[in-house]
Amino acid sequence: QVQLVESGGGLVQAGGSLMLSCLASPNIFRNNLKGWYRQTPGKERELVAHLSSGGQTFYAESVTGRFAISRDNTKGTLLLQMNNVKPEDTAMYYCGIWEMPPSGSPSYWGRGTQVTVSS
Repeated sequence: QVQLVESGGGLVQAGGSLMLSCLASPNIFRNNLKGWYRQTPGKERELVAHLSSGGQTFYAESVTGRFAISRDNTKGTLLLQMNNVKPEDTAMYYCGIWEMPPSGSPSYWGRGTQVTVSS
């Protein structure tokens, strides 16, 4: 059973920065597709970014150039650096990881960490 625990959310002013972290147990970030999603009340969960085992990244258009996804293999964590945040980035952020080969939505989810951006 894979467990994911997100941290790093909080309240930040528009234009500021925040770093989200996701710890996986066991550490399967190295070989699996993993990513960050976000969700606001009444809306579907949307993909923010994902990172392949080979280091390829994908970003939603809304965060391209502002967010960066990376991993720390030694600590077994997935990171999301959020820069120049905007009020529309306010959401619950979830870490997800796919079983291989990846298909559809992530197989495992964390419980989320809230990010609130004030204007």
